[in-house]
Amino acid sequence: MEDTLAARWSAVQQQVTAAAFEAGRAPEDITTIVVTKFHPSSLVRELAQAGVQHVGENRHQEAVTKHAELEDVPLTWHFVGQLQSNKAKAVAHYCSVIHSVDRSSLIQSLAQVEKKLDVFLEVNLTDIPGRGGAEPGDILTLAETVLGTENLVLRGLMAVAPVGADPGRDFDRVVAMSAELRELAPEARDLSLGMSGDFVEAISRGATHLRIGSAITGKRPNST
Repeated sequence: MEDTLAARWSAVQQQVTAAAFEAGRAPEDITTIVVTKFHPSSLVRELAQAGVQHVGENRHQEAVTKHAELEDVPLTWHFVGQLQSNKAKAVAHYCSVIHSVDRSSLIQSLAQVEKKLDVFLEVNLTDIPGRGGAEPGDILTLAETVLGTENLVLRGLMAVAPVGADPGRDFDRVVAMSAELRELAPEARDLSLGMSGDFVEAISRGATHLRIGSAITGKRPNST
């Protein structure tokens, strides 16, 4: 298979379908978000032409420029990076889904936005201070805060498997947290898990949203 953007997208779709069938799941229940950090808007446009419907961005300054250049393209924009509370309203202007909600101040900022937003609570699976994501013990409290807003729809949990760890084991931890969360919010059953190197393991654990970058987009042209 030639190494083109469309070919890589097709290959990942085939892998997602195969992993879903292996797990006894329906492929259409899994949303693949192509993360386009550091890539130009021209690549995002090419992705849309190849059939991509969901794209993810990590940085507001980059994302807002791309969105402005692609307003004619029918895409659902997801914010998957760490989000500062003072940029919440600006990000909500072009994003429909925020995957990295991890503190009450951010929830309060997003609650002031005059539109419905789907949100995931991000769980920190490491012991690294300052890393993005809430501590597991804080998830239910944050969930209650989200449920107390009028415009935020709690979709479920998001997590990133630590580098060098067993992703399956870490995803199992999130699945257990998800079961606790659903006792409080039965509708919050989605799981934003899995990246380029571990999305097969994520699918086997019930991931509903995959955040895949380099396996589809290829090498980043710039990482500064």
